[in-house]
Amino acid sequence: MSETTHAVTTVLPAPIVQAERLIELGVHEIAGLPAAEIREAAEALGEHDADALLAVHPDRAPASALAPLLSRRGKPGFVVTDMTDVDLFAPLDTTGLPGTPLYLVTGVDRGDDLADWSPDEALPALTGRSRTPLLLTEGIHWVLQRPDVLERNHCFMTIGSRLRKPGGALDARTPALWISNGTGRDGRERREAPKVGWCWAGNRHTWLGFASGTGRRG
Repeated sequence: MSETTHAVTTVLPAPIVQAERLIELGVHEIAGLPAAEIREAAEALGEHDADALLAVHPDRAPASALAPLLSRRGKPGFVVTDMTDVDLFAPLDTTGLPGTPLYLVTGVDRGDDLADWSPDEALPALTGRSRTPLLLTEGIHWVLQRPDVLERNHCFMTIGSRLRKPGGALDARTPALWISNGTGRDGRERREAPKVGWCWAGNRHTWLGFASGTGRRG
């Protein structure tokens, strides 16, 4: 497994500034929350964690609704056509997700040093570092606030969200965010667009890190 020294700045706007960005995009309407409630929650949460990601609970704002709000070079984001069940990818039991409509994710990092690791290998490594993998919706929120965290050859998986089969076993797919090449079913018109897709849990990709945080607070 190779490592990369490529770094990404993770500094985020203050939560109240992030709240205004979410309101501008209409995320509060998707979540069924008044804009004032978004602002009040962000102000209260940001009193102790200024550099943290403001996220809406996935039950309120699912990935399928958030992905089209992403944008890169004038191209809107999208979910790959063979991931019609994207909103069924739920948080792992170990993520410690708050039950509040809005919450903060601290210490967000793209996980470039884990590029070329498989999700099966990366999850225990993150746990060993006392880090928790980002949910898919959290990854989308991060790119909404910091579009520059998606770079060619430096994108990321969000393995905190997994799909469980009827018997309880995990589906082998793991969600990720990257940039479309405009090939195959994506369509040439989507080249350079932000893309929600999936990878196999046992496969490695040199251009995908594993986004994670140090904790969540609601």
